[in-house]
Amino acid sequence: MADSRDTASGPGPEGRRRTWAQLLAGRVERQRHNPERERRLQESAVHLLRSRLSLNDLLLEVEGPPCKKLCLSKLIGCDSPEAYTNHSSSLIGSALQDQALKLGVPVGILSARVVASGLEQVCEAAAEPSHLVLLNPEQRKKLSSLLEIAQYLLAHSMFSRLSFCQELWKVQNSLLLEALWHLDAQHVVSLQELLESHPDIQAVVAWLSRNLCLLCEQIETSCQYTDIARTMLSDFVRMLILSGFQKDSDLRRTVEPEKMPQVALGVLQRMLIFALDALAAGAQEESSSHKAARCWFSVFSGHTYSSIISTDSPKRFFSHTLTQILTHNPVLKVSDAIQMQRDWSFARTHPLLSMLFRRLFVMLSPEEVVGHLQEVLEIQEVNWQHVLCCLSLLVVCFPEAQQLVKDWVDHLMTRAFESYHLDSMVTAFLVVRQAVLESPSVFLSYADWFKASFGSTRGYHGCSKKALVFLFKFLSDLVPFEAPWYMQVHILHPPLVPSKYRSLLTDYVSLAKTRLADLQVSVENMGLYKDLSSAGDMTEPHSQASQDVEKAIVVFERTGRIPVTVMEASIFRRSYYVTHFLPALLTPRMLPKVPDARVAFIESLKRANKIPPSLYSMYCHACSTAEEKPLEDTAPGISAEPSCAEAPLGLLTAALGELRASMANPTQSDVISVQIAMISAKVRAALGHSEDDGSFEMSKIQLSVLAPKLEQQEQKVVDLLLTSFCQNLMAASSFTPPERQGPWAALFVRTMCGHRLLPAVLTRLCQLLRQQGPSLSVPQVLGLAAVAIHLGESRSALPEVEVDPPAPAGGLTIPELLDSLLTCSTRESSLFCLRFCTAAISYSLCKFSSQKNDNLYSCLSPGLVKKFQFIVLRLFSEAREPLSREDAAGLPWRPMLLPSADWQRAALSVWRQRTFQELLKEKDFHLTYRDWLQLELDVQPEADGLSDTERWDFHQWAIHEHFLPAPAASGGCEGDLEAACTVLVNVLLDFYQSSRSYDHSESSDLVLGSRTGNRDILCRLQEMAVELELEQGPGAPHGRSPSQGHFLFGVFRRRLQALASGCGVAASLQRQRELLMYKRILLCMPPSVLVSSFQARQPTTPSCEEFFNLVNSELRNFSHGGVLTHDITIHFFRGLLNACLHSRDPSLTANLTLTECQTKCPLILTSALMWWPRLEPVLCSWWRKHFQTLLPQELQRLQEARQFASDFLTSSTASPASNPAWVSAAALHLMIQQVGKENIRRQLEKLDCEREQVLVFLFFFSLMGLLSSHLTPSDAVDSLKTLEVCAEILTCLEKRKISWLGLFELTKTGAGLGQLLLRMAPDQHTRLLPFAFYSLLSYFNEDTAVREEAFLRVAVNMYLKLIQLFIAGETCAVSAVAGRSPELQGQGNPVELITKARLFLLQLIPRCPKNSFSNMAEVLADCGDSDPEVSAALLSRQQDVPDADLYQEPRLF
Repeated sequence: MADSRDTASGPGPEGRRRTWAQLLAGRVERQRHNPERERRLQESAVHLLRSRLSLNDLLLEVEGPPCKKLCLSKLIGCDSPEAYTNHSSSLIGSALQDQALKLGVPVGILSARVVASGLEQVCEAAAEPSHLVLLNPEQRKKLSSLLEIAQYLLAHSMFSRLSFCQELWKVQNSLLLEALWHLDAQHVVSLQELLESHPDIQAVVAWLSRNLCLLCEQIETSCQYTDIARTMLSDFVRMLILSGFQKDSDLRRTVEPEKMPQVALGVLQRMLIFALDALAAGAQEESSSHKAARCWFSVFSGHTYSSIISTDSPKRFFSHTLTQILTHNPVLKVSDAIQMQRDWSFARTHPLLSMLFRRLFVMLSPEEVVGHLQEVLEIQEVNWQHVLCCLSLLVVCFPEAQQLVKDWVDHLMTRAFESYHLDSMVTAFLVVRQAVLESPSVFLSYADWFKASFGSTRGYHGCSKKALVFLFKFLSDLVPFEAPWYMQVHILHPPLVPSKYRSLLTDYVSLAKTRLADLQVSVENMGLYKDLSSAGDMTEPHSQASQDVEKAIVVFERTGRIPVTVMEASIFRRSYYVTHFLPALLTPRMLPKVPDARVAFIESLKRANKIPPSLYSMYCHACSTAEEKPLEDTAPGISAEPSCAEAPLGLLTAALGELRASMANPTQSDVISVQIAMISAKVRAALGHSEDDGSFEMSKIQLSVLAPKLEQQEQKVVDLLLTSFCQNLMAASSFTPPERQGPWAALFVRTMCGHRLLPAVLTRLCQLLRQQGPSLSVPQVLGLAAVAIHLGESRSALPEVEVDPPAPAGGLTIPELLDSLLTCSTRESSLFCLRFCTAAISYSLCKFSSQKNDNLYSCLSPGLVKKFQFIVLRLFSEAREPLSREDAAGLPWRPMLLPSADWQRAALSVWRQRTFQELLKEKDFHLTYRDWLQLELDVQPEADGLSDTERWDFHQWAIHEHFLPAPAASGGCEGDLEAACTVLVNVLLDFYQSSRSYDHSESSDLVLGSRTGNRDILCRLQEMAVELELEQGPGAPHGRSPSQGHFLFGVFRRRLQALASGCGVAASLQRQRELLMYKRILLCMPPSVLVSSFQARQPTTPSCEEFFNLVNSELRNFSHGGVLTHDITIHFFRGLLNACLHSRDPSLTANLTLTECQTKCPLILTSALMWWPRLEPVLCSWWRKHFQTLLPQELQRLQEARQFASDFLTSSTASPASNPAWVSAAALHLMIQQVGKENIRRQLEKLDCEREQVLVFLFFFSLMGLLSSHLTPSDAVDSLKTLEVCAEILTCLEKRKISWLGLFELTKTGAGLGQLLLRMAPDQHTRLLPFAFYSLLSYFNEDTAVREEAFLRVAVNMYLKLIQLFIAGETCAVSAVAGRSPELQGQGNPVELITKARLFLLQLIPRCPKNSFSNMAEVLADCGDSDPEVSAALLSRQQDVPDADLYQEPRLF
């Protein structure tokens, strides 16, 4: 052929054939130049090129003889010897340019036709049926060569994209999708441009959809080109989304801007419809359609849109897709949805549809999804199955969606009854019933919702007739379609209906009962606790009754009362209660030796007459029979139980294992929430609960902190959950920080917070943190810390905890409970607390770093943050230095995951973290001076991590460098040392008041310093008190100013005012304990606190007013035997001697002070007399040492009074009594008590007339001694001896005719001796004077009783007060003593005493003269109705008595 082209051709058929160029040349010579003909010729040439002719033959004809022919198929053929490696792209370009010039056509058109033809040949070459849309390796190599040529031509403007696209669509049936993808990837022509160039939109949509389906199928067949196929699918999806869901189109395109969005929307819609149809048709998992649908749903994962996430297109696409799903094939009616919605719950939703919804929810917030549902339901026909499945997925996966759904339902119901809009009512009921299918932990039970919506006057129906007609018409229309348990709820919990519209309710109830009868379902057999809306099949009555019994026992065990549900059933559902509930409860069994909750519940029902006697007797007999059976009879049942329990635990373990595997695989993050929901169901099964019933919500949880115990099955379940959480946290944190782990941790903790499981979880946490904390491993510490954070996040939804023994503040929130379990008393506990707090704070700072500070503050417990500050400042001196900007550190979460974590470095990293320092600026989280003292008091020095020196250094820094100069806003003292001392004293007292609480149970006594942690803080108080004295100078003792009292007494006064007032035993003991602490603190302070002088150099009376007030108002009531204890007494005299030491006239100062004591605080002098043998040597020695003189006069008076008493009892003659007389009487009384003198009548006769007043005071002190012996007896014989002493003194008084009745008419309002004596007697003794009066009844002289004008009035008054004391219960103390002692029978029994007193008065009243009845009306006015017979006798005698007194002795002078 080449040789023939080198010679000239001759005419005729035998001649050589001429070339195409020769023919054209000859034609040009014969014709003249014509532009029009040239144009038409060019068009014809282009048409010729575009026709289905062989380009190789055509180019062969065009090629001139000198040039070798250029065949494109050989150039791209890998096996050809003339492959592209031997020819450059420039040669091909030149050849195409030459040929285009010879043909008279544009080189771009020619190149496009050549490349398109080559692409067609590549796609058709060796096409295998298995590669439906993909190329094989040989084809890829050829295509690569072809695309390099095309890129060269394109770069040199020798290639027409439009012509190329048009040529490709002519052979679209031969094209493979991968080839087109490579065109886009190699930037030859974009997919958008290629799709836009197709003349028929519907045709290109159908072609691309078909190829994408084939691509999805190939991806799922796991071929060797899966990676390429997935990349292709992702690129196509991104292109379609960007094209179809962008706001503005590209105006630079050569075609109309609306074409590509139509193509993109069409393809995406076809693919979604294809996948949804495959699910609706029930395609098998191995079918091609199911595989294609699964692959297409996978494109909704996040990594597909990572490159375009910054745009709004993905979100618009997801929103559009959700609309398409909800409105796809809306063939189901509302009636169908009512009947079938039970099968559309979360657990029964098709896995692929569930996966699709979850991936849509990643891009759309719960608010947007709920809003979308509202919009679609209002304006479009919907596929009810898809709508309700979407709702179930939403409320399960997003806890915050639950409130959104409740608000939506509320809006629908309000709208329905405002405008009587039936569609809104239908939607609301469907939404509610769908939500409650996911258990009451997600949404209210249907019964609770229905009662809340219609069971009161605040219901939606408002009890109006029109609304009621609308409601019951709607409920009646539902009857033929709805399940039986809904009608049972409507019947058992009917809407509130006024009596005049009662017929509407009765008509509906009749209709519903008729329907239930047709379904063979009984209303009476419905369970008490069954969540009807979430039930599957109807439970048999006997099975349901067993579940009801178990749940009722749980409620009874937690509340101590019969559940209201059971009480209501015993009245309103008598048939079910008697026929099913009681037989299930009274199942015979071997009764435990220690009655359990079931026994207690049965006994409570019996006491409430809720169990028929015959049935109870049969139960008791059956239980007795069961106990007599041999043990082997019950062996089979016992051995069968473990296997029954193991199966649910195995399922739970398997579910937790699947969750852990998903946590370790980042690509499985979208299924984690579903797995957690399934775990929740497995937990209920493992615990033997059919469901987490909302009726078990508790306002408070009972928890024993000292001895937390769990049932074996509960502990296994809780341990599995806690272990799984710790392992999952470690697995997730190994490749993802907490802030990017999603909501799995919160969902998991919420699963553990189910109302049936939460008490067990808290009990186990109590065991771990309180008892095993230091031995926990790193994963366990991190996991439990994260659990604590998420519990804090949900604190508003969780009940309070009541601990046993009770906490000082009553109920605790769960974060407060966990804080209380972390102690800092020893080195080991402090280090564990540091580890736990560091992990918790670090986790929370990471987890909520991208959220608002309010979220961080809500999940972190202030107590935990304060303990972290306390330990860091205490253990690490570098933390006490101010932080600089350069000190800001990153969070140490990742380093803590290592087994050898450096907790000190981690804690300091958290401390230096800027966010944490910002947190400490919040008032609730800053460690205040009071907080520091409370925590420091808990430290035990012998087990402390600091040495004594280190602890002293830390205390000095904390008080003087940190808290004292700090402003009050940050918990400091603003430099006020007195304020610092005041806070310290208050904290000390609070500490002792709570020393018997659950957190300080080891304190067994109330002695200051009994807990070793107290000693150092008390030393700091003493040091600060000395500093305060030096600070205020010598003119004013420390803590005092002329205008204000000592700060210590101010603290005491405020605390006493805040204590609960009352005369009860509890209030009295609390006040006594508080006062005991006051006394202990006073003894630790300098004695100048009790006795001080503002002007020490002047001989003025030292100021003791505050101490006197404390003694008179408080210490007097808790004095033993009417005297203060020795320690506080001698402390007062030390203060007095100290004041004398600073006075210019010591004797005068002492005399003035003790003289003031005689009138203002006589109890101090009686106490001094009591302790004089131990007090005198100290006073004498001290006075002689400093002043070398005799004791001051007033001290000598005490000395003389003591000597008088000694001489009175021992010698035949008594020394003169000192003044005042009551001092001598007090000394004598104390001496009589000490020597145990019984018969003192002879000694009493030694008192002359001048000292008769001593006898009256002695009688008063003896009466007080008598009452003391009854109230606090050490031996019953002491009471008898004391009574005999009182009788002797009384006999002596009556013998001398000395009036003693005034002692029983003392009042605090009066001045003089009455007020003085009452200041020396406790209030309880004063109130019990009537008891003392009638204890001496047998010793009264009858003549005196009749002769003394005031005797009857006093006797009646004492009798009426004795009755009042008995009614008030104040005589219990003396009656208890009398009951324990045979010797006091008849002496201390109040009833016998009242009887004798009454008889005495009734016998005395007729014998008394008229003047004895004066002022009797005043006595009877107060409490005369206590004994009407005595009052009547008095009034009758007062009216009948003659004027002349027959019993009065005649006056002879």
